[in-house]
Amino acid sequence: MSYVGSPNGRQRNKRRIDQLFKCACLAATLVCAATLIALLTAILWRGASWVSFDFLVDGPSRFPEQAGIRTALFGSLWLITLTGLISVPLGVGAAIYLEEYARDGIWRKIVQTNVSNLAGVPSIVYGILGLGLFVRTMELGRSVIAGALTMSLLVLPVVIIAAQESLRAVPGSIRHASLALGATRWQTVRHQVLPAALPGIMTGVILALSRALGEAAPLLAVGAMTFIPFSPTSPMDEFTVMPIQVFNWTSLPRAEFQNVAAAGIIVLLTVLLCMNALAVAVRYRQGKKNFR
Repeated sequence: MSYVGSPNGRQRNKRRIDQLFKCACLAATLVCAATLIALLTAILWRGASWVSFDFLVDGPSRFPEQAGIRTALFGSLWLITLTGLISVPLGVGAAIYLEEYARDGIWRKIVQTNVSNLAGVPSIVYGILGLGLFVRTMELGRSVIAGALTMSLLVLPVVIIAAQESLRAVPGSIRHASLALGATRWQTVRHQVLPAALPGIMTGVILALSRALGEAAPLLAVGAMTFIPFSPTSPMDEFTVMPIQVFNWTSLPRAEFQNVAAAGIIVLLTVLLCMNALAVAVRYRQGKKNFR
């Protein structure tokens, strides 16, 4: 017979606690999954019949039967494209410098700490910063480029951290072998380290851009419109995005606009899933190439 204070009794108590923790985590997972399934089912039930070719090519309207998501869809594509062109080179370049060139010291620690802290700053803070810096100080107005610069500030810390983790995952033996054969530091990074880290970098970049695609608060602060009749054709045009358009539809009094909003959510989720699928495909293809 074993007592609670005996080694066997303590082991049984640890197993019980372990099982209770496991059951609690499983219950939390099931609750989250059930909630997500219920929300997706409700959205599909209300919005699937409203998704059509006309819905994709028509602009916003006061009448739900004529409302479309074209302007918001083009605005989101403009925003994500410019955000990627700005944030990816800066983020990956900063990660390469911090991991491959910067020496361990107080300066690197300060920069690394600030990057980590900026990744957790609420998105509305970036919107206020973008309003003061890009819209008013730089006089870019309520344009696509002002929104893209603001969203670049939002996703830049995430891109840097994801790229750093991917670079750290590359074995040091690859660097040593390349340097031993006479390659320079840049040749080693360009031809050996970056190709090996590319799957992780691309995954982090696309996930960061997916976050930017679903943000609304920073763009509202910058001045993105809730109703705009024409799609943007240049970076200096006014714009709206899909999350703001969906928010606008849900605030309208007619009940049919709730179905239109559900259709807009379906289009937004489809774009997000396509971006995530692209990340998986890039990672799988590059991983097979590196394995060969």
